[in-house]
Amino acid sequence: MKDDRGKYYYPFPQNKKVRMYVQKKDGMVHFRLWSSDDSKLWEEHGWIPYEAIQQASAMYEQKNDFDPNQAYNLDIATAALEG
Repeated sequence: MKDDRGKYYYPFPQNKKVRMYVQKKDGMVHFRLWSSDDSKLWEEHGWIPYEAIQQASAMYEQKNDFDPNQAYNLDIATAALEG
């Protein structure tokens, strides 16, 4: 899907208020989260390269409170960029 901010997908399909925007920069996929319930989220958090997400995911696996692999899904991001 695409809008004024760019290409995106729904990281949590049951919640259409949250979108994950994707772009390809320097040969790497970058992610940026947007939520209609949090207007500051977009401004306060920039684009995150997938490599940084992979490094951070180990911390979340230990805490078991959030699965970044669901929200930051490289396969879905790649499909969104191609579409």
